[in-house]
Amino acid sequence: MFKRMLPLILSVIFLSAAIVYVADTDKSREETDQSETQTFEILEPTEEMRGVWVTYMTLDIENESDKEAAFEEKIHTIISDMKSADLNTMIVQVRPFCDAIYPSRYFPWSHILTGTQGQNPGFDPLQTIINSAHKNSIKVHAWINPYRISTKNTPSQLSSDHPYKKDDNIGVEVNGSIYLNPASEKAIKLIADGAKELAEKYDIDGVQFDDYFYPPDCGDFDAADYEAYCSKTDQPLTLENFRKENVSRMVEQVYHSIHETGKNIVFGISPQGNLNNNEGLYADVITWCKEKGYIDYICPQIYFSLDNPALTFEDGLKDWLKIEKHENLALYIGIPAYKAGTDADSGTWLDNDDILTTEIGIAREMKTDGFILYSYDSFHNEDNEAEVQNVIRYLTSSPTQ
Repeated sequence: MFKRMLPLILSVIFLSAAIVYVADTDKSREETDQSETQTFEILEPTEEMRGVWVTYMTLDIENESDKEAAFEEKIHTIISDMKSADLNTMIVQVRPFCDAIYPSRYFPWSHILTGTQGQNPGFDPLQTIINSAHKNSIKVHAWINPYRISTKNTPSQLSSDHPYKKDDNIGVEVNGSIYLNPASEKAIKLIADGAKELAEKYDIDGVQFDDYFYPPDCGDFDAADYEAYCSKTDQPLTLENFRKENVSRMVEQVYHSIHETGKNIVFGISPQGNLNNNEGLYADVITWCKEKGYIDYICPQIYFSLDNPALTFEDGLKDWLKIEKHENLALYIGIPAYKAGTDADSGTWLDNDDILTTEIGIAREMKTDGFILYSYDSFHNEDNEAEVQNVIRYLTSSPTQ
């Protein structure tokens, strides 16, 4: 009797196992899908963003004999000036050429510290910045140029431990400059790993990318990448959308890499202020703003005067206000302090000396979440001086939002 029943018993056992396997597989797929669309909640900002960008040129100490003392003095002066203007956030360029102003597992030391890329300056400049800033209740956002390796021989020589020197397949040379290849999975992983390293190692408040994505006038440098992609896809994207997807995939991975640390660190991007210009860089800012899982804030560089004949500041801002945004996205506005008092924008910056303060006022009236001035160097530039002093008086005399 048992022998006759054995095939039936075995069939039931195998069928049960198959059902369990299918269920587990479906569960695995579901978990994978949830992981791919996972977003992270961060604490809402409690005050208006009043920031300033600090470029790598400002931090250069390669010609200083006592480098640590010189760097500390620079940071002390920057923070003193920020406090005098009631600014609360420093966006500091920590990785300008796939190199770093901090010890990194992935990138060599920046040449701005010693004059030679890869050479240890003997101290940690980023930690110096964070210590001094936080002591003075100033936040620090680590500003990264994600793709740039060198531009017109800057830096003049890459160190032997530069990731591009180790594997030049991750990069491309375009018009005399070198960039990480946006289509390279290795390059995307490198950028995401580097962002995660910053978030894990340092008590930073944010990470920010600037407006450089695909190289300008890049031609067909990625023809082989696109052809390989098309050969593996039944319904391939157009070249334009292929490039957009490459950049968005990188942005998404960086977002997750930062937030997986569990720290309350925001990730933002500062794209071109003319909304349409981002198309040429294959930066899909519309999607990044609309859908969760890409960025926590957007800061368009609306670097135009009030009467710029090509595009006025107010019209540029209105374009950004119109686009759909996810509920947790903060909108900051990039303000061009470097243009004040110059003949930029067809000379319209020479009409008045209160243009910057008016623009900040407009940004406040339109209920944005704050502004960032480009750049700190304008605080000590003769052309910009009158406008910057007006900004300082305006910010210290008007109530913060």
